[in-house]
Amino acid sequence: MSDKTFLAIIPARGGSKRLPNKNILDLAGKPLIAWSIEAGLGSKYIDKVVVTSDSEEILDISKNFGAEIIKRPDELANDTATTFDAIAHAIESIDEKYDYIVLLQPTSPLRNAKHIDEAIELLEVKNADSVVSVCQMEHSPLWANTLDESLSMKNFLREEILNKRSQDLETYYRLNGAIYICKTDKLLKEKSFFLKDNIFAYVMDRESSIDIDEEIDFKLAEVLINA
Repeated sequence: MSDKTFLAIIPARGGSKRLPNKNILDLAGKPLIAWSIEAGLGSKYIDKVVVTSDSEEILDISKNFGAEIIKRPDELANDTATTFDAIAHAIESIDEKYDYIVLLQPTSPLRNAKHIDEAIELLEVKNADSVVSVCQMEHSPLWANTLDESLSMKNFLREEILNKRSQDLETYYRLNGAIYICKTDKLLKEKSFFLKDNIFAYVMDRESSIDIDEEIDFKLAEVLINA
């Protein structure tokens, strides 16, 4: 991929309802966001790592860890603003043009430079326009369903899986939020990393797929890092 250029964008809002200030909480000796910055900077293929945020504190910390920074307008940091809005603003704010955008969510601290490089190499092997990271699901979705207020489990499971063992069911994968890569022009046109075609999955292990949303996720990440 030496002839292609890659821009890594890390979007990090200042506010977080479930885990306040999570992007700068200390995780095993450094702020949560630093793990993603260092992963991006450690990649063989990424040309620039940019953090976009509405928070001056996050921007200052990010700069100290080697990322370039973009101050995000308040209207792109509220609850109605999408990740794509922040990504598009970051792309427009940078003078240079890049062939591919790599979205690195700051809530995936165990995703490292090796994972990023492997995902980019998969992009080349598949001649893909987009690659998105996934991991195997902890439990089959076939064992799950919704419940109404009565809590009735009538028809909770489909008839054909009632007596099946979990190991006999198909393997399902889920998005893990760690890596999204997309050709820049396709991303801006379709306004999504999930293109209609020529998109492939990069499969990661479950340990590296920890996505920090709540305090229990943070504690699990600490355990895994210190193991």
